[in-house]
Amino acid sequence: MEELTLTTPALLFSAISLIMLAYTNRFLAYAAVIRNLHDKYKKEKDTVLKAQIENIKQRLYLTRSMQLLGISSLLFCVLTMFLIYIQQPTIAVWTFGLALILLVLSLVFLIWEIQISVKALEHHISDIENN
Repeated sequence: MEELTLTTPALLFSAISLIMLAYTNRFLAYAAVIRNLHDKYKKEKDTVLKAQIENIKQRLYLTRSMQLLGISSLLFCVLTMFLIYIQQPTIAVWTFGLALILLVLSLVFLIWEIQISVKALEHHISDIENN
């Protein structure tokens, strides 16, 4: 195995930053949709709207988990760089491995959230197809 250098965990910075930007955009979009659904629900107590609110609430919590895992991954990358700097290579390798696992978990949560989003959109499409 090659030696872990400062540049290895630093390579993930741009990738994690872009992922975090995408996650934040999803979060902001969900916030706008929730506010819109909330206003509609206050006017008309429709069960379909309530189901949509529950669906988006689940997706919002998944997005929060994705963000937390992504941020944790970034923190462990920084910690890895510090450990390399203070010449603790064994701990640095394990810390970097943990950072990679957290990033993978974040991406797994993204896949889960996308599946839920597709199912929600399929309900809207089925309304159109049925008419």
